[in-house]
Amino acid sequence: MRGPIRFGSLELKSNLFLSPLAGYTNLPFRIVAREIGGLDLATTDLVNARSLLEKNRKAFKLIETDGRDRPLAVQLFGSVPEEMRDAALQLEALGTSSIDINMGCPVKKVCRVGGGSAMMTELDRTANLVRTMVNALKIPVTAKMRLGWDDDNLTAPELARTLEDAGIAAVFVHGRTREQGFSGSVNLAGIRAVVQAVKSIPVIGNGDVTTPEAARKMFNDTGCAGVSVGRGAFYDPWIFVRTRHHLDTGDLRPEATFVERTKVMCRHLDLMTEIFGEELGCVMFRKVAPWYARRFGPVAEFNKRVVQLKSRAEFHEILANYQLWRRQFCDDQGELLPRFRPAAMVASFMREDGPPSTTRTAIPVPRGPVEIW
Repeated sequence: MRGPIRFGSLELKSNLFLSPLAGYTNLPFRIVAREIGGLDLATTDLVNARSLLEKNRKAFKLIETDGRDRPLAVQLFGSVPEEMRDAALQLEALGTSSIDINMGCPVKKVCRVGGGSAMMTELDRTANLVRTMVNALKIPVTAKMRLGWDDDNLTAPELARTLEDAGIAAVFVHGRTREQGFSGSVNLAGIRAVVQAVKSIPVIGNGDVTTPEAARKMFNDTGCAGVSVGRGAFYDPWIFVRTRHHLDTGDLRPEATFVERTKVMCRHLDLMTEIFGEELGCVMFRKVAPWYARRFGPVAEFNKRVVQLKSRAEFHEILANYQLWRRQFCDDQGELLPRFRPAAMVASFMREDGPPSTTRTAIPVPRGPVEIW
């Protein structure tokens, strides 16, 4: 559970990683997570290699970055070796730290063109694509995969061995199959099988890491060299710094306070408007703010207004009014009364209008620009 880790020539300070969540883990969120701490390498949303070569404006927006966002990996998908190579060379020239090949996305529109999880079904063809990229690049190439297409085809261990022989620098493994999507539980034994299958490259575990304790369990049960966090990071941007502290000391740092959460939420909005412009940034923030609010306690008054947000000034008005409304659920020191406090993270979620609900047991999959995450 050490901190530093190496992907080929790339030496990293932390073995905790931010996974891509299409439509969410864009430049503003990556900066927010880095400013909080505990994170080193982050990865962009998945981007179509052909779209980059065609200089598609939306594709270039997906890889937007700046000096605050280093080191950075760009996640590519595609099935044509030459296109993947040429797009990766273009990214290398732009200063990208590493290239991550998406072999795990379960979305039909990605799989039907031979990308994403479909790459796990044709090992020879996938190995050839990887060699084509590795031989052309100076920066490391990694791969993100699932355990297999379905429970009858758990090809991840064999694929990882094949990719290691082809020159891949590390593999990220989500502990579910393509058929599962995000249903059911992560299979830690499946990740462990991938760890045991390779000779020397790092294997990074991913899936259901929503607390520091869950990260420690993944390390302990799988023997993985690192842990990558997706939905858990969006639910709790402090997860990296809290996990680092837990792994190093065995202790648990307190969760962020309401004041800390609102401060970071405001910073996130500022970055959204800085990078995307005020109008678009505020529209995009409509789906972001309710994620912060999941830890606020009763939140109906906030959510019903913030999902119609149009400007930064309006946001600060909404927040100020919510803070006044929220006082009815707090004691004289401004702390939530016990019956209104969110239960332990992920174990339960707040209903929008009252005390904790125990009917939901996992972080929901965010709605995004793809039909199945």
